[in-house]
Amino acid sequence: MSRTHLSRAFLPRLRSRAGTLTIGACAAALLAGGGVAQATGNGDLFATSSSTDLAHYAATQADLRQSGAATDAKLAIDGKATEVQTAVDRAAKQAEAEKAAEAKAAKEKKAAEQKANGWTAPISGGYTISATYGNSGNRWAAGHSGQDYAVSSGTAVHSVAKGTVVKAGGNGAGDGPAYGNAVVVKHGDGTYSQYAHLSQVQVSVGDQVKSGEQIARSGNTGNSSGPHLHLEIRTTPDYGSAVDPAKFLQNKGVG
Repeated sequence: MSRTHLSRAFLPRLRSRAGTLTIGACAAALLAGGGVAQATGNGDLFATSSSTDLAHYAATQADLRQSGAATDAKLAIDGKATEVQTAVDRAAKQAEAEKAAEAKAAKEKKAAEQKANGWTAPISGGYTISATYGNSGNRWAAGHSGQDYAVSSGTAVHSVAKGTVVKAGGNGAGDGPAYGNAVVVKHGDGTYSQYAHLSQVQVSVGDQVKSGEQIARSGNTGNSSGPHLHLEIRTTPDYGSAVDPAKFLQNKGVG
């Protein structure tokens, strides 16, 4: 048999074998997620490789594709987790801000209530303490029963706390001419505040007053050596029951 005849006889078989090998390799690559272009990117892969090499190549390509898919999935999960964490952090900050705002509002409300119902100084502006509780001397027949705030006549006088006016007018509002014009206010804790030597009384008996409300103006009436406000804190509405007003107000948080 001639060489030409032999080549023609075996050519169909060779073509059939090459085709089978090519189809098998391509199928393996496709099943692994790869394409024919990837499998044949560098020269004629099928012409130079055995079936075992081609199968190994296809498996490697499949592993790479699977690894890439896993990486993409992990990135997607990490991105979603970051998005969720950001939302959680934002919600936590908002809740914290709302809590701080509520605390601030509560504090302001409490301060307003304390201002309205608590205790305060009888003079809001500048003053000089010209006499304190218990002072003795020619100016007083007995020990001084209150504290004197030296201010000019006409200075606004404020109730030191919320209460009810129980005395108001001349003659010390019933406590005697030495006090001049005076006002006595009863407070919720059972104590009384008295304001004396006033130039003007601006409330009447039975009036309800707030803490810090203006009730009179300072003056120089009664037994007084100069314009000032005389303040007493009493355990009853009448003369003779006074306590140290400075210590009392300090205990109430008033400087």
